[in-house]
Amino acid sequence: MAKPGLDGHDRGAKVIARALRDAGMEVIYTGIRQTPRMVVQAAAQEDVSVLGLSILSGAHMELLPEIMRLLGEQGMDDVLVVLGGIVPEEDRTALSQMGVSAVFGPGTSTNDIIEYINHNASG
Repeated sequence: MAKPGLDGHDRGAKVIARALRDAGMEVIYTGIRQTPRMVVQAAAQEDVSVLGLSILSGAHMELLPEIMRLLGEQGMDDVLVVLGGIVPEEDRTALSQMGVSAVFGPGTSTNDIIEYINHNASG
């Protein structure tokens, strides 16, 4: 779980991280203000099967292309990438084409996120 960019609001990411842990998943939370390179380096070091990103700043279309490119460079194309935050509907198709598997907006239940990951993660 990572908070890329300058967004400092991490309460939602922490709530999701705790819910995932409570559901039996191992969760590594990298904290706020991570660069795309820092996010991907942490994901590679921890050999993750899922990368959860939380972006509330509206910078998802600037940050995700770089994150997805770096994941590809690391041979991590099989990592399930999910995004939470405020994402306009018109950006969702482009994010999907980049390789983002799911976008969870405000109000999504933690159970829905857990179920999605359980059904779609490969590891």
